[in-house]
Amino acid sequence: MDKPDIIRKNLTDELIYLYNTGELYHAYRTFGAHAGDDGVQFTVWAPDVRAVRVTGDFNGWNPDSGDYVLQEIGNTGIRTGFIRGACEGQKYKLDIELYSGEHILKADPFAFGSEPRPGTASVIRDMSFEWGDSEWLENRARTNTFTSPMNIYEVHLGSWRRPQDPENPERFYNYRELADLLVPYVLDMGYTHVEFLPVMEHPLDASWGYQVTGYYSPTARYGKASDLKYLIDKCHQAGIGVILDWVPGHFCPDAHGLANFNGNKLYESELHPEWGTYKFDFGRPQVRSFLLSNAMYWIDEYHVDGLRVDGVSSMLYLNFGLSDSAPKKVNKYGGDGNLEAIEFLKEFNYMVGSRCPGVFTVAEESSAWPMVTKPPHDGGLGFHYKWNMGWMNDTLKYMSFDFPYRSYEHNKLTFSMTYAYSENYILPLSHDEVVHGKCSLIGRMPGDYWRKFAGIRLLALYQMTHPGKKLNFMGHEIAQFIEWREYEQLEWFLLGYDNHYAYQQYIRTLNHLYRENTALWADDTTWEGFKWVDPDNRDQGILTYTRKSHGTEEDELLLVVLNTGVQAFDEFVIGVPEKGYYKEIFNSDAAEFGGSGRVNTRQVRAKKKPAHGMPYSITVKMPVIGGCIFKRRDPDSRTTKTKRKG
Repeated sequence: MDKPDIIRKNLTDELIYLYNTGELYHAYRTFGAHAGDDGVQFTVWAPDVRAVRVTGDFNGWNPDSGDYVLQEIGNTGIRTGFIRGACEGQKYKLDIELYSGEHILKADPFAFGSEPRPGTASVIRDMSFEWGDSEWLENRARTNTFTSPMNIYEVHLGSWRRPQDPENPERFYNYRELADLLVPYVLDMGYTHVEFLPVMEHPLDASWGYQVTGYYSPTARYGKASDLKYLIDKCHQAGIGVILDWVPGHFCPDAHGLANFNGNKLYESELHPEWGTYKFDFGRPQVRSFLLSNAMYWIDEYHVDGLRVDGVSSMLYLNFGLSDSAPKKVNKYGGDGNLEAIEFLKEFNYMVGSRCPGVFTVAEESSAWPMVTKPPHDGGLGFHYKWNMGWMNDTLKYMSFDFPYRSYEHNKLTFSMTYAYSENYILPLSHDEVVHGKCSLIGRMPGDYWRKFAGIRLLALYQMTHPGKKLNFMGHEIAQFIEWREYEQLEWFLLGYDNHYAYQQYIRTLNHLYRENTALWADDTTWEGFKWVDPDNRDQGILTYTRKSHGTEEDELLLVVLNTGVQAFDEFVIGVPEKGYYKEIFNSDAAEFGGSGRVNTRQVRAKKKPAHGMPYSITVKMPVIGGCIFKRRDPDSRTTKTKRKG
């Protein structure tokens, strides 16, 4: 085989400058392994080493069998070379020779493919794919997500469903098989988006993808790049948005990955005190180029619609994860904010917001850091959305209390509205809430079997009618009793039992009702879309509020009444803000959902009888541990059957 040429395809002086100043947003177009007609161009950043060679299937894994040394461009640390005969599908690694004479083998940081675990080699991948989602992308660019429905189904691809293959029990469905199974299911269930736990290559199944070794490589567990693109394309053609979890805060310490890439700290700054991973060095410009380009890679190459950034708190705080007794770090202003990480997050969000119309970013941020979703030019971090961890913690804690004690904790259901519009929120009931001994969601509900199902129906109704976008982890929609286990599929057999099947139909109906009623999502970020009717009925455990949409074809008004207690009411008086008729459009206690059937079958005329500070009122039935949604109709829209005379 011929020795490599130093063919600088697309590697201009300007690109080299931008990479080394932290301003290159599309480094993947040049770095990594790019296949041509008669070979592959390899480019890597590896400063302060004696040499970098490429070794792989194309040279018998013996870099000394020919001259496979990548040539450094000046003193930039960027090395490149064209190896004739190398081709798509071949495995390779980088043989890095240190000044000490030691050789270390590394996977390519920009590899577009990886060898299936337990192998650790990179794989040359052809990134071409014929997309069919142009209509989706055009519509996405015109869509304002803040005034659109967003109901996210969070999925771990390896355990949503698994092939029941006795001869190969560890086999996963691949991306293409999942497209045929997952997309129709999500569409039928009425979700608007799917969010995948990290699909980037990772060595340990039990890390769920959050300890990455291949940031540019979709995990080989489920196939290759074109297969993942096929899955996303099918989602888009079905009208389903795709969000990826992204992990720029820390990375896996495995020897073949980014850790000690040139024999010293290069990508990393220090060891994470809690997770045993390495924090990225956000002060190093090449690391910023690597990560910013990675975000653009998933948006450009895979057409993803959103990136949810994991562990933002761990990036923002210098002392995150340190014990109380550990010496505390301070920045130059005397605070504990990580100034370099803060600037990185601002640049990341500005980059996505300014270059990718319709694409959004989400922060998993659990602290009280201010202005997470405010623009960087106003002093914010620039995310589009933030997970509302306060709502999640308070709500799940309240719902776990036994009924006699709930009156003392009523404020846990109302407190979220004191800050509901301080950020743009997503209400998450995520994978983190059904692992590590926390119990499944239905497992947290008090009472007997019937009351547990009533409680989980009420929880879902409260989430769906509270301001903010929605996220639920897979398995919640079938009321799985055990915690999530990443090594086996969900307990789909539960759908053979009436209560679990009825609950799945409940979630399906609720999801579709959410999409069909603009009042539940068109004004999610302002007080115009929400108003308390009675937030303080702690003795009876009843919560009442309205949701309203403005500026739509039909200004909808919905009345939501939730009964968290065990007392039913035949004639419950509720104040309403407007005259007209109120028709029950949803009741969590309907018999078809496994409830007792205490529903309101006839629409009710509002009387000019004030209640709860409202000028009108209605009288309705209220179920135990359940809730109702009433929709206001104008008087002339009342549907009644009359008997003709004559």
